Amino acid sequence: MKKSLTIWMFCMTILPSPMASQTLSALAQELFQSYAMFRRADITTRRFTQAEMLAWLKPLQEKNLFTTTPVGTSAEGRTISMLTYGSGPTNVLLWSQMHGDEATATMALMDMLNFFAHAPDHLVSTTIREKLTLLIIPMLNPDGAERFQRRTAQLIDMNRDAMRLETPEARILKKVRDEQKPQFAFNLHDQDPRYTVGQTKKVSAIALLAPAFDDARTDNEVRLPAKHLAATFAAVMDQFIPGHVSKYDDTFEPRAFGDNVQRWGTSTVLVESGGWPADRDKMFIRKLNYVGLLTSLTALATDEYRNVDRALYENLPFNTKYLYDVIIRNVLFQAAPSVPAVRADIGIVIDERVQTKSGSVELIAKVADVGDLSTFGAFEELDGAEKRVDGGLIEIDKEIPLTFLEAFRKK
Repeated sequence: MKKSLTIWMFCMTILPSPMASQTLSALAQELFQSYAMFRRADITTRRFTQAEMLAWLKPLQEKNLFTTTPVGTSAEGRTISMLTYGSGPTNVLLWSQMHGDEATATMALMDMLNFFAHAPDHLVSTTIREKLTLLIIPMLNPDGAERFQRRTAQLIDMNRDAMRLETPEARILKKVRDEQKPQFAFNLHDQDPRYTVGQTKKVSAIALLAPAFDDARTDNEVRLPAKHLAATFAAVMDQFIPGHVSKYDDTFEPRAFGDNVQRWGTSTVLVESGGWPADRDKMFIRKLNYVGLLTSLTALATDEYRNVDRALYENLPFNTKYLYDVIIRNVLFQAAPSVPAVRADIGIVIDERVQTKSGSVELIAKVADVGDLSTFGAFEELDGAEKRVDGGLIEIDKEIPLTFLEAFRKK
């Protein structure tokens, strides 16, 4: 802990108040380097329930780190609470896991609260605490989290329920927004881990969006600050994952919460956590969220976000999808005995499946495409130049044994 105190004191000496823009990068570096001191070591998987999350929060709650306010119950009766940290004049709403299987940012929020608890005198903690009031709903869809599924227990995608407000979870979010009237919001999600940055083969580790509030994608006094805040987050990410940050689709979706919260007058930034090689449980992406949120909140608290060039956000390439989990390159593939063999690439996706009886998670591989995949990338590329593959095993959308890949890895 002595080492960490030295780091904090160093950070406090180089970060004047108000914070100079050139120190934001130094702050992000310090947070990145010291992350191991504050990450919740008991969070080891992105699959967890509300009960487990509440257990992580309990010791922090007992320290009076934040106030806990029940704001409603889910369809199955689980209490949904809002955590309030700080007493500053600017309200910032952060909500996570409105899709039950999108837990990366929830883990990062646990790490962030742990940072506040164990580094209360750090400049980041004091600045945020004095200038902002954080309103955190860490798990908006606990019923979905219980099953690790996207939708609520009523099988509704609550992020398409901002107009009708049929689900109790949607009504909770709308009520909190209307009562607290936050000036800013972070809408925290997970995206497909196989999204890529523009036309590149680079995985999109983080995608950002200042959502549109109308079909014309108009800018106004609400959306423009959101773009500056998104640019701040993008600048932080560029320090650690250059070339792996994209922009989420900005088409106006009238049923979505991010678009409507922006329309209702709260400057909103969408953060979508994507993929990273050998990071199925998104522990590295969790770290990126932690650093991005803490740095962006500090910039917001000091108004330094206003000085960040909006072009850092505007010029981000949009998400596309040019990635597989595995590509086997240049195999000699014969679909059937009656047709000649051809030289082809095989694109494979690897997903998770929960065993009904045991509840354990197994990995399953499926063939997604066969042919010229030269414009696609993959988390793992294997050389099949001297291998022959028959169509009896390889069919589109057919499962293949994971052991099939080992023959190429051992080559």
